[in-house]
Amino acid sequence: MKTTRLVLGYLRHNLMSAMAYRGAFFLQVFGMMLNNAMLLFFWWVLFNQLPSLRGWTLEHVMTLYALIALGFGLAHIFCGNGFRLAQIITRGELDYYLALPANPLLHLLVSRSSLPAWGDALFGLILYFFAVPGPWARLPLFVLLTVLTAFIYIAFAVLVGSLAFWVGNADNLAAQTVNALLTFGLYPIEIFPGPAQLLLYTLIPAAFVGSVPAGLLREFRPEMLGLLLAVTIAITLLAGGVFYRGLRRYESGNLVIVRA
Repeated sequence: MKTTRLVLGYLRHNLMSAMAYRGAFFLQVFGMMLNNAMLLFFWWVLFNQLPSLRGWTLEHVMTLYALIALGFGLAHIFCGNGFRLAQIITRGELDYYLALPANPLLHLLVSRSSLPAWGDALFGLILYFFAVPGPWARLPLFVLLTVLTAFIYIAFAVLVGSLAFWVGNADNLAAQTVNALLTFGLYPIEIFPGPAQLLLYTLIPAAFVGSVPAGLLREFRPEMLGLLLAVTIAITLLAGGVFYRGLRRYESGNLVIVRA
C-alpha cells in the first residue's frame, strides 16, 4: 500500500503540474501521436506494394505498433526518470533519493513523468481498437502484454543506466542502447537474419517488446506467454541487482536539492 500511494501520488503530482500549462501539454500529446502516425505511414506505403512481409501484414504491424506505443508510453508516464538514470548517477543527484525513507530505486523511477508519453499511450490504445479484430475480447491480454512490455523497457533502461556506476559518463551509451531497443522492436523479428535475431532475443531484447507480444495477440500460445513472463521477471531482477550492486560504488555529488 505504501508503494502504491507513492506511485499514485507522484503520478497525480506530475499530471497536475502538466495541467498548469494545458496548451503545451495537449500540444505535446498531439505531436507525439502525429509522429507515431507518420512512422506507421511508412508501413502503409510498403504494404500497398507487398501483400505481406515474411508472414506479416499491415494489420499485424499495426498491432505491434499499438503494443509498443502503449507499453513505451506507460513506462515513461510512470517511471520517466528511469531513462535518465545514467545522468542522475553521473551528476551525483542520487543523494536526494538516498536521504528519504523510501526504496531509492522505486522513488527515483516514479518521481518524473514524461508529458509526450501520454500521446504514445493514447495512440497505442486507439490503434489497438482500430487494428485488432474483436478488440474487447482480447483487451485483458493486450493490457497484460503492454504492462510486461513496459516493465521490460524500464528494467532495460535501469540496467544500461546503472553502467554509469562503473564507467562514469554513460549518458550517450544508455540513451543509444535504449533507443536501439525501441527501434528494433518496431520491426517484425522475422525480417532480420539469424545472428541478428539471436541478438534481439538476448543482448538487446527487442523481440520481447514487439514481435513476441504481437504474436501472442495474433495466436495465443501459453508457452510463449510463460517465456515472456520469465524474461520480464529475469530482466527486472537483474536490473535491480545491478543497480544496488553499483550503488555501493556511488560517491555523493554533495548537491543541495530543494524540492517543493
